[in-house]
Amino acid sequence: MFPNSSNLGRPPFPPKHQQQSNFFNKLPLNMPPTLLSHQQIIDAQFNFQNAALSRALLSRNLAPIPAVTPQPMTYGNGSPVHTSDAPTLFRGRKRLSERSIPHDVKRQRFHSHHSETNVVNQAVPLPEERRCSFPGSIQSPLFRAHYVPDLTGCVPPLRDTLFPDPIETTLPVAKDKLSQQVLELFQACQQQTYDLNRKELCRTELQREIQRIFPQSRLFLVGSSLNGFGTRSSDGDLCLVVKEEPVNQKTEARHILSLVQKLFSTKLSSYIERPQLIRAKVPIVKFRDKVSCVEFDLNVNNVVGIRNTFLLRTYAYIENRVRPLVLVVKKWASFHDINDASRGTLSSYSLVLMVLHYLQTLPEPILPSLQKNYPESFDPTMQLHLVHQAPCTIPPYLSKNGSSLGDLLIGFFKYYATEFDWSHQMISVREAKAIPRPDGIEWRNKFICVEEPFDGTNTARAVHEKQKFDIIRGEFLKSWQVLRDKKDLNCILPLRTTMQKR
Repeated sequence: MFPNSSNLGRPPFPPKHQQQSNFFNKLPLNMPPTLLSHQQIIDAQFNFQNAALSRALLSRNLAPIPAVTPQPMTYGNGSPVHTSDAPTLFRGRKRLSERSIPHDVKRQRFHSHHSETNVVNQAVPLPEERRCSFPGSIQSPLFRAHYVPDLTGCVPPLRDTLFPDPIETTLPVAKDKLSQQVLELFQACQQQTYDLNRKELCRTELQREIQRIFPQSRLFLVGSSLNGFGTRSSDGDLCLVVKEEPVNQKTEARHILSLVQKLFSTKLSSYIERPQLIRAKVPIVKFRDKVSCVEFDLNVNNVVGIRNTFLLRTYAYIENRVRPLVLVVKKWASFHDINDASRGTLSSYSLVLMVLHYLQTLPEPILPSLQKNYPESFDPTMQLHLVHQAPCTIPPYLSKNGSSLGDLLIGFFKYYATEFDWSHQMISVREAKAIPRPDGIEWRNKFICVEEPFDGTNTARAVHEKQKFDIIRGEFLKSWQVLRDKKDLNCILPLRTTMQKR
């Protein structure tokens, strides 16, 4: 937003705060600004004109003018986002944003130079959709002559002097019906630029407000919104980093979140809806942003989420079959009610790791172990302000495996239905193979063991009932048998309904 500013990538803290901590002072000074498309500038002008008209009317400088539709709803400082008033319901910890956004909003398509083509950015850093979410300049996005959200603190584009231009490759060629169905579902449901922009604008606003309480804090957008596996209905995950040292999640994190919840329910109640403090192993504040119509989970100092976001993003973009396959598996699991950790089934994160693991263990692997091949890029002790730069150095992975999307999907179900030894093995993306279960207490009496690539915990620990495990394994078996015989995705996942939900 301010390309000539010397403060790009740095928070505008008072000098006394800078002297207290140097945790965030190491952020790069010359982080490139985000490039905006012609249409995005037009949209920004439209939003600015609406705001200018509103202010003029309030000051009685203009006669009343009929409202322009759609009318933007704004944050406290006037930053506009087109939205709806759709209600949201919470059910346990599982977010239901598919119900919170009406189909007409979900089905909107905003012009971008990628919207009419199947070309995807095969290089690993954030593709052309937007390079945001790594907090940089956190000045309030006030209206200028051409208003745009404050996205200066972004993951740097590949078109930077340090890196070559991104390698563009087409999506996988779909020659059979099943592969075509997988590809069509992916293209219809994958997260769009507009979806990410809404979340980024909310993150910027919340960071500005939270820093009034915790001046040294930074707010990161993590998870599916940024790791390459988001859908149009994906919700937002936020990590509030308050200090460099670890935070006790049972005591300190809960106290910090209680203050954040109070902030949300009082000062920010005009656009933050129903903030709830969830006392889980990693406590969160769950809330809905009424401006963007997005539901969020906010945690404190769960920095492993920042690290695994960029590890997963690298896997997502080094091979062009990964994202379509992950998306269809997530949609399938959701349809069959086995994608809800709060109800004793699999989290989306575990499902992604299961797909990556399967692709790593094929006779001719489609994915490597990035942590083995590039240990310096995914060092678990790397400082947070460097984490987003690591994927920039990872080239596409050239696999000799030419299997179609359809064959890979059938193979995925077969692997977990008949080949993987649930009783004795653990899924490890870090090792790129199934490894023996550890003998620690965390792994005992667990029916599914999926290793978190950085901290080694069990991401599938929510599956602690045999009944739920039997249901999950049964769905894998049934889907493999049906898909093997019918070769029709509709037999295990109604495509029209799924696409309508996005």
